[in-house]
Amino acid sequence: MRSEDHGEQGSAVVDFVLVGTLILAVVIALLQVALGLHARNVLIDAAGEGARRAALVGGTEAEAEARVRALADAALAEGYVDTVSVTRTRAQGIGVVEVRVTAPFPVLGLLGPGGALSVTGHAVDETSLVGVEGLP
Repeated sequence: MRSEDHGEQGSAVVDFVLVGTLILAVVIALLQVALGLHARNVLIDAAGEGARRAALVGGTEAEAEARVRALADAALAEGYVDTVSVTRTRAQGIGVVEVRVTAPFPVLGLLGPGGALSVTGHAVDETSLVGVEGLP
């Protein structure tokens, strides 16, 4: 004799699809967060490298900007960086080069609102150290 109770039949397929979709959405969200952190870390490194380039004796702001853009283009995407500003300041009597980089914050892949991500890099200006006692 067959049972006429078919209330749960076929529900495993629906459960699988719903849970699979939820898991896929969570994995994609985690990958997007990881991409955002990667972009931020690359830009921090590029800003630091640009500051070190400008801080060398004879280093210029144009060389620093070119270095930042080259590193960001190689690691992220060509033309990803919005602006690069290089300023020379003094902190406690020592010259310091500050490089500020702004770029889009990646929301969907590398696409996102422009200028939402801003990082800085600093380096001691070597030209300010020339003639300081105790240094060669």
